[in-house]
Amino acid sequence: METSHRFSRPHLADCVPDLIATARGDKKATLVIQNARLVNVTSGEILPGMSIGVQGSRIAFVGKDASHMIGTGTRVIDAAGKYAAPGLLDGHCHIESSQITPTQFARAVLVKGTTGGFFDAHEITNVLGLPGLRLMLDEARTTPLAAYMQVASCVPSTGPELETSGAMIGPDEVAEAFTWGPDMIALGEVMNFPGVVFSDEKMVGEIQAALRAGRVADGHYTWPVDDWRLSAYAASGITGCHESVNAQDVIERVRLGMYAKMRRGSAWHDVAESIKAHTEHGIDTRRMMLVTDDRSPESLVDEGHMDFVVRHAIAQGVRPVTAFQMATINTAERFGVARDVGSITPGSFADIILLEGSLVDVHVGMTIAAGQVVAEQGRMTVELPAFDYPETAIRSVHLARDLQADDFVIQAPVQSGELTARAMQVRENHVDTKEELVTVRIDKGRIELDLTKDLCKMAVIERHTGTGNQALGLVSNVGFNKPVAIASTVAHDCHNLMIIGNSDELMAKAGNAAADMQGGIAVVTEDEIVKLPLPVAGLMSSAPFEEVAEQSRAVSEALVKAGCTMNYAFMTLSLLALIVIPELRLSDKGLIKITEQGFVEVPLFAEEK
Repeated sequence: METSHRFSRPHLADCVPDLIATARGDKKATLVIQNARLVNVTSGEILPGMSIGVQGSRIAFVGKDASHMIGTGTRVIDAAGKYAAPGLLDGHCHIESSQITPTQFARAVLVKGTTGGFFDAHEITNVLGLPGLRLMLDEARTTPLAAYMQVASCVPSTGPELETSGAMIGPDEVAEAFTWGPDMIALGEVMNFPGVVFSDEKMVGEIQAALRAGRVADGHYTWPVDDWRLSAYAASGITGCHESVNAQDVIERVRLGMYAKMRRGSAWHDVAESIKAHTEHGIDTRRMMLVTDDRSPESLVDEGHMDFVVRHAIAQGVRPVTAFQMATINTAERFGVARDVGSITPGSFADIILLEGSLVDVHVGMTIAAGQVVAEQGRMTVELPAFDYPETAIRSVHLARDLQADDFVIQAPVQSGELTARAMQVRENHVDTKEELVTVRIDKGRIELDLTKDLCKMAVIERHTGTGNQALGLVSNVGFNKPVAIASTVAHDCHNLMIIGNSDELMAKAGNAAADMQGGIAVVTEDEIVKLPLPVAGLMSSAPFEEVAEQSRAVSEALVKAGCTMNYAFMTLSLLALIVIPELRLSDKGLIKITEQGFVEVPLFAEEK
């Protein structure tokens, strides 16, 4: 990995002489861990009474006795029988979804035992293009994390005819990004799965660019898995996908040679069902991985990161060592970096966690990253440098003008009466929506909401260049029971300004508040306004993650007070503009539905079924 700071991770070839000399005892180790119960993910065993010798950032020795490599300058840690496991790896994660920058993300997850990850920065790339991706890579390189970046494949997630992003990425940009270093590890999730199956030139070209660069390609496939289309998707060279929501989804992917990534984010609870591919159907776990995808900042504090996901998998009946394999060696092998990360073996980077208590508790007491103790007992033991963002990154919200209540009036084709309209029905703890046909009252040629019914308006307004382009739709099952609006520049994946509410006046106020902050979230009622500023690309804050977590918690509490009691509700609401997930979504261009033919724009008003 290309780093040149205190947490550098030099190439193994450059470390070989020192590692061999240390293993012999001719060169003294920089760090030795003694008397550990080693969680050996390569053999599937627990080995008691083990020692680990480290030279610089890499492991030189694993065995019973490392006393011959201890010198006056060696730091010796007596594990006292505690479990020593490889640092946890997140096989699919969007740092931006945690609303904090890579530095603060590292602070939040290192204490939880995550020492590396494979990060798809397609959120910031949709706003700032390749320069945004480069910022994420450069900042991640300054942290102790083994941070591997993926080149965003879907910018925008479909095409400019269906949505407006802040940039466009194609095969040439993908090829360019892979020249930045080996830690540009893969092509990020290819969400335009119809484009792949039906041979869209841009999507196929991006996959070819990744394959020619010797990289792997990640997927995002939400069609049913029981027909020819999944094979066509896999034939493209895409070998991993995180959209499994049940056991059969996992089984069919694994049977085709893909890695099935089982997701447990803050609001995406897919592991409990998808893990049954192993616990009930006996599928081999070599190509099964645990991932987070998206974690809110308060869930990082309250629940954890990959430690939480591993603990959850164990609770579903997975053997503890197997669960650790799904979050370490399996992940490393999927991306072709098992020589460097994912196990406690000679030559590997010294990314090690010491666990307190039982293995099933996954209670991280100490984190060692790149050979250095970086966290103990839930606190960082090292300071991370601040990262400066350019003006273009912190002033990314450009509206044509201030918003007014009239901007949220939905015109109807009749002057009065009732009509049937399509609504996006949100589902708690699920990424998908359902198309719901609802009856709406029309007065003076416009929709009038009934506050006694659980129905809101939604607007998506282009915010990258100030074109003023916008679309309006309806959302059900949010739960609001009083006048309220929420506005956010976090609106996957184009991240235009999204506003949801049941009052035109409050929707305008919330939208203007988010724009005035140069990005963020604003919840507005008749009594108060709660804000979470996210000035970095309108997606992230560089403030301490603890502070951002409390601001995010305040947003959640404001939503609950207004009647929206969904688990981590904002995470679910923020996906309502992501048109590559079934069934119905809203972009700045209109209402988009996923069909067997692909993405189709549909009218708001529909006939009764």
